[in-house]
Amino acid sequence: MSDEEILEQEPVVPAGTVGARLKQAREDAGMELTQVAAETRIPQRHLLTIENGRLADLPARTYAVGFSRTYARLVGLDEREIVEQARLELADGEDAGDAPAKFEPGDPARVPGRGLAWFALFAAVLLLGGIYAFYSSYFAPGMGPAPLQDPKAEVADKAADGDAPAQAAATAATGPVVFTSEMDGTWVKFYDANGERLYEAQMAEGDSFTVPADAEGPQVWTGRPYALAITVGGRSVPKLSEVDEVIKDAPITAEALLARAERPATPASPAADGG
Repeated sequence: MSDEEILEQEPVVPAGTVGARLKQAREDAGMELTQVAAETRIPQRHLLTIENGRLADLPARTYAVGFSRTYARLVGLDEREIVEQARLELADGEDAGDAPAKFEPGDPARVPGRGLAWFALFAAVLLLGGIYAFYSSYFAPGMGPAPLQDPKAEVADKAADGDAPAQAAATAATGPVVFTSEMDGTWVKFYDANGERLYEAQMAEGDSFTVPADAEGPQVWTGRPYALAITVGGRSVPKLSEVDEVIKDAPITAEALLARAERPATPASPAADGG
């Protein structure tokens, strides 16, 4: 179906549904659909599909939940409430045999642009160069130039000069890892490298769990990674995921989480999360 055909449709959408609430909030804010599409980077036809109450017509359940969340955030509605309502409407539709559509390979919103492709290629070259440099220095350290100063003396000099950031990073890397649920009914299981359970529960909003410092290779399994806020040594780090997906066997040591936090951010996909 073309954009023109979709835009010509004006179905009667039941009041109180996700689509009706989002449309009303948009109109109350004095925003056009084109403006919402520009600010959220969600194709206009998908926005109209949501407003028409046809969540199941979107490419996948993840898109329906994620787009609804992003739309709600823009127009000032409670995104958690909208997400939960979207899930319920999708579940009702599935019970009635109305399942989300299959993935659309031709959707321009999910096909990387030329600029993104060049960026990915450049990043890959940098990564390969970094790997080569690391292995060259690690396995053949004698091939590089000799240090101009004793490493121990250099560390002492930095400490004397007040080089606090490196010390702070080292402290944070060994600080406690704390997971806090931002939503009610967040199921999560923490376990070590041997599969021994450390903690498993349906966490209420505000519930926290501190990963034991002596846990060997702690990992996590949850269906709502976006609902778990994480801190390492009191420092907030990115969530395990912002999309509606199952995360399993994800390492959650302080080092692993901080390494994720230091990675360059990648361009966001139109698909948002849910869970």
